[in-house]
Amino acid sequence: MARKPAIFPAPGHDHGRCTSDAIAHAEALCEARHERLTPIRRSVLEALLASHQPLGAYDLIDRLADDGGRPAPITVYRALDFLREQGFVHRIESRNAFIACVHNHASGDPVVFLICEKCGAVGEAAAAAVAETIRSASRAAGFTPKTPVIEISGICAHCKAA
Repeated sequence: MARKPAIFPAPGHDHGRCTSDAIAHAEALCEARHERLTPIRRSVLEALLASHQPLGAYDLIDRLADDGGRPAPITVYRALDFLREQGFVHRIESRNAFIACVHNHASGDPVVFLICEKCGAVGEAAAAAVAETIRSASRAAGFTPKTPVIEISGICAHCKAA
């Protein structure tokens, strides 16, 4: 059984394991869903997993650039669309950026992002009570939420302690 990731991993956490667990999870789900984690999709996911910071599409393009050139923006956006559809990546609307999901929840589950104003880290908080409230309010209104996301800005515990 995979361990549950911390909302804000400690600065010295084993990031390699964090990344390898997320890639293994993505590979397993793609195989089960008969989807392909193509090389570009994998590269985009790996770039997002390289830190717990949200990245814009052009930041990703810069990180993916190599001696052979830079990937076309449409290629990166298509990879991001696929990764979002599969639930491997979330969009942080307030930052116009993307972050890898390492919490392995259902893709339609409401997500609460805690965004540190100091270091820029984004934590993904479990929010079962919030999720149920959103589901109940939506049902009562005859509304079907597409991507229920809540973003909260503040200061993370690591920055507060520093």
